[in-house]
Parts: sequence; C-alpha cells; structure tokens
Amino acid sequence: MKNNLAIFEGYKIRRLYDEETETWYFSVVDIVQVLIQQPDYQTARKYWNKLKERLGKEGSESVTNCHRLKLEAADGKKYLTDVANVETLLRLIQSVPSPKAEPIKLWLAKVGYERMQEMADPARSLDRARENWQEHGRSQKWIQQRMMGQETRNKLTDYWKDHEITKDEEFAILTNIIHQEWADVSVKEHKRIKGLKTQNLRDHMSEAELIFTALAELSTRQIAESTEATGMEENKVAGKKGGGIAKKARLELEEKTGKRVVSAENYLPPKSTKKLRGK
Repeated sequence: MKNNLAIFEGYKIRRLYDEETETWYFSVVDIVQVLIQQPDYQTARKYWNKLKERLGKEGSESVTNCHRLKLEAADGKKYLTDVANVETLLRLIQSVPSPKAEPIKLWLAKVGYERMQEMADPARSLDRARENWQEHGRSQKWIQQRMMGQETRNKLTDYWKDHEITKDEEFAILTNIIHQEWADVSVKEHKRIKGLKTQNLRDHMSEAELIFTALAELSTRQIAESTEATGMEENKVAGKKGGGIAKKARLELEEKTGKRVVSAENYLPPKSTKKLRGK
C-alpha cells in the first residue's frame, strides 16, 4: 500500500492507497477530528471509540466495513488504526452532527475519485471519464471500447453484490482470478509490465486487452448466472471458467497474428515513460 497525507482546512488526514483494489483508505479518527472540530487527537479518538461502540450495538455495516491498517502517528511510529473507504466514510459522516459534514463530503468526493457524485448520478462519471480520455488523446474507437468494457464490468460487480460478495478484497480476488486466467499474468504483474503505479490498468490497455478483459468478464457473469453462483468459492469457479474462455480466444488470435495481446503499451506522458525505462 502507498502512504499519503491529505490536508483539509489545516487538518492532516492520513490515508493509504491499495494498488490491488485501486482504493483509498482514510483514517476514520482523522475524519472525525475534522467533523467535531477537535484540535486534540486523543479527544477525537475517544469520541470515535464511543461512536463505534454505539453503531456496533445498532448493527451498523459502516463499522463492520472499517479495516485496521498501520498508519504513522505523531510520534513517528506506526499503529493499527481504523480506516475506511470513501463509501463507508460517507455513511459514517451521517452519524456525526457537524456543520463540516457537507464540506468534508465534497472533499472526500474529490480526493476519493469523486465517488459521491458518481453514486448519485452515474452519468456524470461517464461524461467526466469520456472528457478525460479525450483530453489525453484517446481515439473515439478506444473510448467506445473502454466504456463498453466498463458496462460489462458493472454488470458483473452488480451480480457479485447480489450474491454475497461484499468486501473490497473479495472483489479484488475475483477480478485477479479472471485476469490471471485470460491473460496468464496477474493484475499487479500486468501493471508492472506497463510501467504503471497508481494508475488504473484499464485506462492504459490496448484495444485488444480491453476486448479480452470484457469477454472474460462477460463470460464469467453469464456462467455465474447460469449456475446461480453464490459466495466466494462458487464465484471463483465461474471466474476461472469465464477467464478460460477468453484465454482460448487470446491464444488463437496470437497464433494467427504472431503478436502477444498483453503488451507494455501505455498512455503515460513521454517524460514518465522515459523515467520508468531508465530505472
């Protein structure tokens, strides 16, 4: 995970970026400290502990969805700290009466990939993505393929959500199984091949890579639906089978063309590419 520090109105908010799931995790107590406008960290920590206890008794999913990761404290040492992704934090914020609730929601939306606006209006995220890809020189054909692939991806994740797949790490594991199966490399290795760090792998895929990713995920969903796959183990099986279908198609194409589908091609700026190659 990549450590990072964000600032909101003078308050330091610790966060970690998980490259596997491409998710930001923020320190919950740091967010609470902003909400209650408490300069003393220990007071904010006690407030969060009481709130967590109350929400836990109420059976709130917001608490169960929090993780514990090591974050650096004021003394320079790292301690296990409650962290949460943007979606969980947006729900937690509703439990804290504060005039800072709306401002910090907007701030989280900005630093957390603007998830709040996307959840409220998915079309906004698509329009923003299309404009961003155009600004970075993607062709209309590539953009169309990318968006079709995203729609396929969304249908698969919607199926997972409805069939007992709820945790970020579960989504990441299943995604990696499908990817490993069709591409013969993991998501992490594919990013390394392309010289990517925190960038979204799909935003740097070639047209062929996008097509085979979509085929693998489409096949996975249809197999899962036909078998009514539920839970991790059954969806792992569907993922391997779906990825296997795309793998067969990939191998046949590579045999006919003599070219590998998985490539080092990316859309990084020239300077970044040179820097990476020089390492």
